[in-house]
Amino acid sequence: MSDTGVQSVQGRPAAEAAESSGLEVKRLSFVEAVAMIVGTNIGAGVLSMAYASRKAGFVPLLIWLAVAGVFTTISMLYVSESALRTRAHHQLSGLAQRYVGSFGSWAIFLSVAVNSIGALIAYMSGSGKILAAFLGISPALGSLLFFLPAALVLYLGLGAIGKGEKFISIGMVSMILILVIATLLNENTEVARLLEGDWIYMVPVFNIAVFCFSAQYIVPEMARGFSDQPTRLPKAVITGMLATFVLLAIVPASVIGLTGLENQSEVATLAWGQALGQWAFYTANTFALCAMMTSYWGLGGSFLTNIFDKFHRLGSESQPKTRLMVLGLVCVPPFVLAYSGMVGFVNALYFAGAFSGVILSIMPILMLRSARKHGDLQPAWQCGWIAHPAIQVVIVLIYLASAAYAICSALDLLPSGW
Repeated sequence: MSDTGVQSVQGRPAAEAAESSGLEVKRLSFVEAVAMIVGTNIGAGVLSMAYASRKAGFVPLLIWLAVAGVFTTISMLYVSESALRTRAHHQLSGLAQRYVGSFGSWAIFLSVAVNSIGALIAYMSGSGKILAAFLGISPALGSLLFFLPAALVLYLGLGAIGKGEKFISIGMVSMILILVIATLLNENTEVARLLEGDWIYMVPVFNIAVFCFSAQYIVPEMARGFSDQPTRLPKAVITGMLATFVLLAIVPASVIGLTGLENQSEVATLAWGQALGQWAFYTANTFALCAMMTSYWGLGGSFLTNIFDKFHRLGSESQPKTRLMVLGLVCVPPFVLAYSGMVGFVNALYFAGAFSGVILSIMPILMLRSARKHGDLQPAWQCGWIAHPAIQVVIVLIYLASAAYAICSALDLLPSGW
């Protein structure tokens, strides 16, 4: 990886270089940008990892988290360089339109839409269940109580999302540290449990690890927020992904060390609550609620701005009526679908991640190669050796394998033990 300090137009027509996407510049601090990555990544997936690895064990999970984290980070850095080579502010679909063409743009846009809607459905359903347990109300009312502040922050835009992600992510980290310390001090915790498991079940754990890193979509949003300090973009990406890896590792490690592989619940917060007491149940589920909120903002905000970027006729994203209409398209369908009985919680997460993963493995590579030939600017930072073709082939193979596993699982073509 390398830095360059100069930005200059590289022979592109002035009109094209100044093209407008309807997206406005709103500054982000470094901490806010890192929190956006952590908040987007730490969603529903982190709560299911201990259960998903109950047969394979913690060590295979840790290996897959490292593999998925490294190659997802590299893919995000490809998007970073592509964005830094482009004068206009775009989301992924806009960058794909510019450098890959209409087919690539629609593929990315559909990937964003499918992944975002699938995840938002899951968060609507999950938040309703948690608030129902907390307040003794119906799940639908619980989802509505979650929906209102979540949608309000999306309406307010990038600045509000960055600040919200920062404060709630700090709270999430604090709650996790409290739970981890309590776990380490508990007399029932056994570190040896982290070495248990059966490696023959390692393959199924791979997909849940891939799904847990879902922040590729927000890189162009971060680039927009760092337009005045572009060299901070790759640093924020790497820092955010490292922080994500640590959090994704210590949650299942703590739960497995405390309760053992054989006593895992589908949602980790239940196992923690049963082992540590009622206070842990409320703390862990508050963490779960915050995780869903921050991930909702990250994915929902990316979907909203991709709509403005894809459909230029909508005009500026700052127009109140237009923004409210687009917000309705992003937020209302997941709320309705969550209680329609047509979409299951697990399927909403699983297949959305599989579909979008393949698109996100290929498009950033194509965008980077084209941006290096046709970009407007000499970027303030470049990928360097991580853009080697061999690494790009590995990234594509990893995500193709993830999609193939999802399809085989849906068609019952895998061993019954998996």
